[in-house]
Formats: sequence, C-alpha cells, structure tokens
Amino acid sequence: MRKKVGNYLLISGMIVLFFGIFIYPHKAMSTGSNNRGTFTSSSEINKDNTLYRKIQMYSDQHKIEPIDAKVDRVWKAIPGYNGLSVDINASYKKMKKSGEFDKNKIVFKEVSPKVHLEDLDPEPIYRGNPQKPMVAFLINVAWGNEFIPGMLKVLSNHETKATFFFDGSWVKKNPELAKMIKDAGHEIGNHAYSHPNLQQRTEAETMAELKKTNDVIKETLGITPKWFAPPSGSFNQVTIQVANRLDMKTVIWTVDTVDWRKPATSEMVRRVVSKVGNGSMVLMHPTKPTAEGLDTMIMDIKAKGYKLGTVSELMSEKRVN
Repeated sequence: MRKKVGNYLLISGMIVLFFGIFIYPHKAMSTGSNNRGTFTSSSEINKDNTLYRKIQMYSDQHKIEPIDAKVDRVWKAIPGYNGLSVDINASYKKMKKSGEFDKNKIVFKEVSPKVHLEDLDPEPIYRGNPQKPMVAFLINVAWGNEFIPGMLKVLSNHETKATFFFDGSWVKKNPELAKMIKDAGHEIGNHAYSHPNLQQRTEAETMAELKKTNDVIKETLGITPKWFAPPSGSFNQVTIQVANRLDMKTVIWTVDTVDWRKPATSEMVRRVVSKVGNGSMVLMHPTKPTAEGLDTMIMDIKAKGYKLGTVSELMSEKRVN
C-alpha cells in the first residue's frame, strides 16, 4: 500500500511539473537561470510590429514608380528614369534600437525601369527624361580656339562638366587643346570629321566621316565617343543607323543659343535660361557671346533648381536628389 501511494505521488508531481513548464514556459526557463532577458516580451514584439507597420505605411505613401524609356512622337527617343521606394528592412534596422519611427532614418532605394534607352530602336535624342531636373551643355567644337580656355575656367569655377563634340579635323590640328578639355574632366563626343551636311551624304561617306573622327579621338585622347552630334543638326535615318553601328547614339538639342549669329550676350542668356526645363540639352559653341555669358547662364540655370551634367549623366536613369 505504501509503495502504491509513493508511485501515485511521484506521478502526480511529474504531471504538475509538466503542466507548469507548458503553461509558464518563460517563467520556468528563467528560474535559476543566468540568461534572464533573452526572451522578447509580448509588449516588445508589439512595439516592433508597430514600428514595422509604420515604415510600411510610409513606404506605401512615398513610393515613386520608375518611368520606362520610350519613343515619343515629337521628342523621339527619351531615356527612362528610376523610381524610388523605401528599403523597409534597412530603415527598420536603423530605428530598431530606439523603437521609435523617425522619417529622417528612412532609407530609400532606386527602382530601375523595365525598358531602357538601349532597348529602343535607333532614334535621335532631343532631351533627357522630362522628370529629371538636370540640364546638359552640348559644346560643338570645330573653331573658336581663342574662347575655349576662358570657357573651361568658368566651367571649372562652377564645378560643372559639359559634353564637347569634336570635329575630327579640329582634333587633328589641335591635339593639345583637345587634351586640355579632356583632362579637365569633360565628356567627349563625335561631331563628324569635316563638318559635312550628312543629309546629303551616302551611307559609306557617313561611315567614313564618323569612323575617322572616332579613330583620331581614340589616337589622341585614348577614348572612343558614345555620343554623336551631327553638324548643323543635319541628319537622316541613315545617319542614325550608321552612328548606331559604331555604338553611338545621336543627340541633337532642346535649346539653341544660336551663338554663331553673334547675338547680344545678355539677350542670348535670357532667352536660353527662359527655355530650359527638365532634361534640356543646350547647344553652344566656343564663341564670344557664349564665353561672355556662360558664367551668368550657369548661375541662372542652377537658380531655377536644375543640376548641370554631361550628356551621359543626363541620359542615365539615376535620380537627381
């Protein structure tokens, strides 16, 4: 009888112990333990979940969809533009310690479009994406050497880079000046070899003009242009196709200084600045009006909220903050 009672008490004790552990796991495991605080309380979990939901809500409210590159009926090829979204996990990690939502700790990431400029059929490019607050200077060089040093100084003073399109024969005659422009950090493009009217040239003649210019630029500067600007803006579909076969895209312009007509400097600057917008490309040459007005032009364009960059920077999908 005494043995049965002992067994009964032993079994009862085991049952109580089992249910005690099952019902109060945190309490049971922390008793007599040196690992106190290793378990997250329900209030802490709720606090984390609330923070995560707030970040998710902020993300939903501030998401910007990417814009695909496209061929526009008027503007022809237009590059895409990255979208913007909140990196929820990175943002949560920055806020987790305090447990409080702080929009200043939000981490954003850019979202690439599905269609890129490279996916489009060869077309001329007249502007960057109309949502990108950037402007590029296209400086065609076939003459006007005396104004180049002064223009380079102004660009340097404003920490502004431009894209210079070189006439091949000019590079052949002025290698040191070409190197000066390249060494100043500016982008170099192709402007054909002898300033021809490419609308009136055959495919073979166009290929010779463009390839010869690329060859002399490569020989002189060690680079191969990826942008082509037809002289006087004269081109046809053959021109576009030939440039494409040489791995170059054809750019024209959005706003023209018409500086070769020697306009009054102040009037030229006023007219150009009034016309620039998101994605504008401004055509100019090394002329007296441009050399005199470049400083004011840069300041006024920046004052309108635009960043200045090269053609490559303007055509990239990267967002401008």
